[in-house]
Amino acid sequence: MRKITSILCILCLVPLVAFASGPEMKLDKAPIDPSDKISLQRGVRTFVNYCMTCHSAEYMRYNRLRDIGLTENQISENLIFTGQKVGELMTTAMKKKDAKQWFGVAPPDLSVIARSRGADWLYTYLRKFYRDETTATGWNNLLFDKVAMPHVLYQLQGGQSLVVKTVDDGHGGQHEVKELKLDTPGALSKTEYDLYIADLVNFLVYLGEPAATKRVQLGIIVMLFLFGMLGLTYALKHEFWKDIH
Repeated sequence: MRKITSILCILCLVPLVAFASGPEMKLDKAPIDPSDKISLQRGVRTFVNYCMTCHSAEYMRYNRLRDIGLTENQISENLIFTGQKVGELMTTAMKKKDAKQWFGVAPPDLSVIARSRGADWLYTYLRKFYRDETTATGWNNLLFDKVAMPHVLYQLQGGQSLVVKTVDDGHGGQHEVKELKLDTPGALSKTEYDLYIADLVNFLVYLGEPAATKRVQLGIIVMLFLFGMLGLTYALKHEFWKDIH
């Protein structure tokens, strides 16, 4: 019985080992700062203008954007284009049924995408689109092969193509290296586009946990209070026991 159980456990682990041994693309470090309100304001503008055409943020209300320094007038005049009120949720007008018909899959809600994927993954993904005529949208992604999402920011980044090279691995073998080449320049330079994406990812990180910065600040205050109480407690203990020692 124990032998059978051991065999079943090994078989269950085989897919995990196979997955872990597969090639993984190195992620670029996302240069973000969730406490930078100016960056967050630029990021939410990009999110509303480009992402919310298909994606929603159903766990976030527009009026919560006051936390990043925006007034209700700025929110309603510059970030709401569907007639919604400032107190409503950030939802897209696109119906999931229509989106699934057009793209083959309904675009996911982005409220917690940064907590699910990670900032580095998003930063890398949004910069790795390339032309691919074999896909339905004409675009593919180096990090997410056969992704259904089109490159909505291509006018800013430009059009990239995939270049596959065969290089020596230093041990007598060879392996393929995939790189992207910019064929058609966009409205932004590479540095400008990277900063543009960094602001967007910064907002997506904030979107996943709007109270994160305040939570960290509160944690620091609590720790300082506890250390202060520790010092007072030690001084009090020393005062009570000084005559005994």
